[in-house]
Amino acid sequence: AIDLAHKHVKSKNRSAPKSDNVYLLLLVKLFRFLARRTDSNFNKVVLKRLYMSRVNRPPVSLSRLASLTRNISGNTAVVIGTITDDERMEVVPKLSVAALHVTKGARARILNAGGEILTLDQLALRAPTGSNCVLLRGKRSAREAVKHFGRAPGTPNSHTKPYVRSKGRKFERARGRRASRGYKN
Repeated sequence: AIDLAHKHVKSKNRSAPKSDNVYLLLLVKLFRFLARRTDSNFNKVVLKRLYMSRVNRPPVSLSRLASLTRNISGNTAVVIGTITDDERMEVVPKLSVAALHVTKGARARILNAGGEILTLDQLALRAPTGSNCVLLRGKRSAREAVKHFGRAPGTPNSHTKPYVRSKGRKFERARGRRASRGYKN
């Protein structure tokens, strides 16, 4: 039986990046080849992440990198996104990282600690199947916008952040905030 109802269903997944950045498109061409010609799952995942929108490629801080790679020495941390500096971190360990983009501060600190920073095409030459590589990603839920998602602010047991003009005494401080005015959340 042919499922005629699904004859024209379009896949919602991206099959190419929306961006017209030539360097990104070259990386896609490279990893598309590697994903096809090697039976490595690593390349397929990298390719899929190269297609992703910016919201789905959250940044990874130096401190997060350091804590995630603490127990795995000799491996390259791969981030399909940006690596950012973390000023709260005093000592940066020796790291080997590959990323789409590394901020100026993070770059200086990694190199000063004796680490190395690779571009993704250099990584493809060194590890075409992703051997000795650890794929890492940042928290998508760390965006400010995500705090406003969920049950309506002010409803019982909601911890959603309201969109308020100001954080003063006169703004959303009564009902739902104190027991004498309806209920206390």
